[in-house]
Amino acid sequence: MAHFPYQEILEVIMQHETIIVHRHMRPDPDALGSQGGLVEILKASFPDKKILKAGGPVGDLAFLTTMDTVLDEDYQGALVIVTDTANRPRISDERYGQGAKLIKIDHHPNDDAYGDLLLVNIEASSCSEIIADFYLANQDQLTLSDEAARLLYAGIVGDTGRFLYPATTAHTMQIAAMLMGYDFVPTEVNNQMNVISKRVAQLTGYVLQNIAVSASGVAKVMLTKEIMEQFGVTDTETSSIVSIPGTIEGILVWGIFVEQPEGYFRCRLRSKGPVINEIAKLHHGGGHPLASGANAKDEKEISQIVAELTELAQLWGNKEK
Repeated sequence: MAHFPYQEILEVIMQHETIIVHRHMRPDPDALGSQGGLVEILKASFPDKKILKAGGPVGDLAFLTTMDTVLDEDYQGALVIVTDTANRPRISDERYGQGAKLIKIDHHPNDDAYGDLLLVNIEASSCSEIIADFYLANQDQLTLSDEAARLLYAGIVGDTGRFLYPATTAHTMQIAAMLMGYDFVPTEVNNQMNVISKRVAQLTGYVLQNIAVSASGVAKVMLTKEIMEQFGVTDTETSSIVSIPGTIEGILVWGIFVEQPEGYFRCRLRSKGPVINEIAKLHHGGGHPLASGANAKDEKEISQIVAELTELAQLWGNKEK
């Protein structure tokens, strides 16, 4: 059984009076759930310490948590913890390196092993699950508040696709059940995370009507700047449509390619079986085996990505026969 440095991390936390917790840019529920959940645990456990959340805008996820005002001087002698962020370029707020010590807590493949102390569990469904495990390993010294439980539950729900994704384990469900015993309303959290705007609903219709699917089960959705402007949606809002192609019969692997204001494309890649993160790494990205992100400088590179996904899907199909 793998050893994770739960006790070592707690000892470092206890040695610092200021703790600043970061997460990745363009946060999803797990980024905010793990960041906010850890902050709430530490606030409840160590009321005399200064515990802060650092990062940029949270978009339409402000119902989960919002960021604190963190001054440059707050980093002097501080412990910095980064949650749910695989590599340094994705950390929101570049000041993360200005503290006295840096800890990485994550569930993505550890391709960028930054930090003085690392807690990386790629078997976990989410970083929020890891934070819950950190609490359970030290529960004689830590306090899990109702707000921390709400945030960790939201993070797990977000990264498991409401417990539908393969990373959901029996342990994940045990953690979720434990969190549900606290004083918050899980159905309220679920409903808040499930609501989409009318604009996104209309974009969903566009995606369903314009998805291109190959004979090998590779699907492609192009969302150009013109399409985004037509529906009045932002890149962040497109996250809610990423799982839609996976509900369609015959689709094995898919990519949603969102054009950015700068002209390049953000590539959201998903799979029902073939491991896709190695392809993502070839295109300035990475992530989980079945859920990754990448970047393409133009439509030519998108065609290359689709060709690579197609080859992968064909190999998978031959293996399954």
